[in-house]
Amino acid sequence: MAEDEFREFVRSRYGELLRTAYLLTGSLHAAEDLVQSVLLKAYQRWNRLDEPMPYLRRALVNQRISVWRRIGSRELLTGSLPERGRPDGAGVHAERDELLRALATLPVRMRAVLVLRYWEDQSEVETARLLGCSVGSVKSQASRGLDRLRTVLGHDGGAAARMVEVTA
Repeated sequence: MAEDEFREFVRSRYGELLRTAYLLTGSLHAAEDLVQSVLLKAYQRWNRLDEPMPYLRRALVNQRISVWRRIGSRELLTGSLPERGRPDGAGVHAERDELLRALATLPVRMRAVLVLRYWEDQSEVETARLLGCSVGSVKSQASRGLDRLRTVLGHDGGAAARMVEVTA
């Protein structure tokens, strides 16, 4: 019976515990680990707990302090703060979107050559075989297609235009 009660308690209160742990740790993964370790200890004492939430909140704090003490002694203090910013990837998605829109302006055959050659990394011979044309046609279509993409994307040194330059 105690196991069922514990299971039901965890189902109903896990979100609250996770929220508290997140506020203590600042990381979702660390918060999940913290909640799991505290719930494991609480399960062993479950029959003796009258009010589990205050006990678990205090256990979260104590466990976090314990972890901080262990890790805190290994931290290296420096005179300057580390870089915290990370690219969010939005620029890469925007560049890819710009390139895909430019690619959509090309004739179907030219687009197929560029997709097979540069996105699918097929050889000229394999591309020609797949499209049922000569290797010379693949070469000329690829050259013309890249020129058109450069024109559509502009010569202002934009990221998508640089991507086209790399493939040439």
